[in-house]
Amino acid sequence: MNATTEELPDRTETQPIVAIGLSADGLGAIRTVLRGLPAGLDAPVVIVMHRAPQAVPRLAQIVARHCALPVKEAAPQDALLPGHVYFAPPDSHLVVAGDRLQLQHSDRVTFARPSIDVLFESVARTYGPRAVGVILSGAGQDGARGLQAIRAGGGVTIVQDPTEARFRRLPSAAIAADGIDFTVPLEEVSSTILAVVARRRAAGAPDPSASAFSEQTAAQ
Repeated sequence: MNATTEELPDRTETQPIVAIGLSADGLGAIRTVLRGLPAGLDAPVVIVMHRAPQAVPRLAQIVARHCALPVKEAAPQDALLPGHVYFAPPDSHLVVAGDRLQLQHSDRVTFARPSIDVLFESVARTYGPRAVGVILSGAGQDGARGLQAIRAGGGVTIVQDPTEARFRRLPSAAIAADGIDFTVPLEEVSSTILAVVARRRAAGAPDPSASAFSEQTAAQ
């Protein structure tokens, strides 16, 4: 079935979404996270990975070899399907609008296009408490403001522990901006995503026990 089929229902009222941001030096990190997400994940996964404007859009093909989920480079008006992964193409901002994706060639944000902040802020506006924002290894500060927007909308924020990240600045900037629910090692990012998605899907609304869940997970 074509992912842009008009008959697909708008799932934004009930469906969680996972938004991930990282830099080009984080290829190993995103492979690890996606490898831990099973087929049938009950949420779409949208990803901004900083890449050079002239990069050949083959990232999805490379990552798909290590992932049980279908992976593709995002295209305008792609429908957000649960259990599918969408990468922002080089030199275009990726934006969530309703249950579809848009690409924008507007100005760089935080020196980046695609920008993690642009994606995260659109996810926060559309999905509110069903949004899960994740920052992995990388350079720069892109994504810190977007994570705050997700948290302010009732969503959950996850950051790779910078002490074991290959490049610490991106996760460190996100933590410094505050509003982080989980700071976990890379190997625990996917399991944390799965736990949060399951709870958000079951609740369909802000989870008042999220802070207790955070404390419990941190103690394990």
